[in-house]
Amino acid sequence: MLRVGRKIARSIHKAITSEDSVDVSEIDGVRSLHLGSDTIQSSMRVKDPYALELRYSRGMMVFMLFQKKPVDLVVLGLGGGSIPKYVYHHLPQMKTRVVEINPRIIEVARSHFFTPENDARFEIIEGDAVAFLRDNPGTTSMLMMDAFGSNGMPAELCSQDFFDSCFEAITLDGMCAINLWGSDKNYDVYLQRIETSFHGRMLVMPTGRPGNVVVFGFKRAPNDLRWSTLRVRAKALEAEYKIEFLEFVERLREHNPGTSNRLLLET
Repeated sequence: MLRVGRKIARSIHKAITSEDSVDVSEIDGVRSLHLGSDTIQSSMRVKDPYALELRYSRGMMVFMLFQKKPVDLVVLGLGGGSIPKYVYHHLPQMKTRVVEINPRIIEVARSHFFTPENDARFEIIEGDAVAFLRDNPGTTSMLMMDAFGSNGMPAELCSQDFFDSCFEAITLDGMCAINLWGSDKNYDVYLQRIETSFHGRMLVMPTGRPGNVVVFGFKRAPNDLRWSTLRVRAKALEAEYKIEFLEFVERLREHNPGTSNRLLLET
């Protein structure tokens, strides 16, 4: 059994690797992945496996406000595969590559979380994220990092060199979404490193208290950052994908520089 909040969740899978245990629990129809603790890494509603159950994962999709026709995605860190399988199911025009170093996580994501097998537009690569970025510069328009272990973010995935590699990995109109934990003692350090790597072209969007904070980095600033444009775009996306994009626009407004007319971002 695992304690999730004040409730006791039923344990339905436990596997021990050389580094972490990979656990799966289920409570009230929601299945969750844990790595060596009761901290939830990802969650899935069993009766709606392609939905994004956790708010931070829906927040990661805010990249769609800025990229109108995204065609490819690289995700560093698989977890339960929530975002990759959402993109696979709801954005069929996108090709997705996921880099995951732990083979047990890959196995559990497929056996317990409905993560698809590799095909022409979906690929899970068992490998090291640092090496992958080094070997694949300028090859994706959208990069996501959602890589946590039982002890938080691995040191090699939050160094200045690593965030520099994230910047180099995206195309000229590309962007990056990085999931951070707001109460991490090194949170401000990570923010400063991301800001340096992306030359100030960075936005922050808290999704909980203190909870997850999604940080967006841009190769160059989008052309139209007027609040009116973002709200029109958010309203259309919300109607189509049932994600609270309008709320996320307000989060962006609350936590980033801007005027009454537009969001401000370094050019």
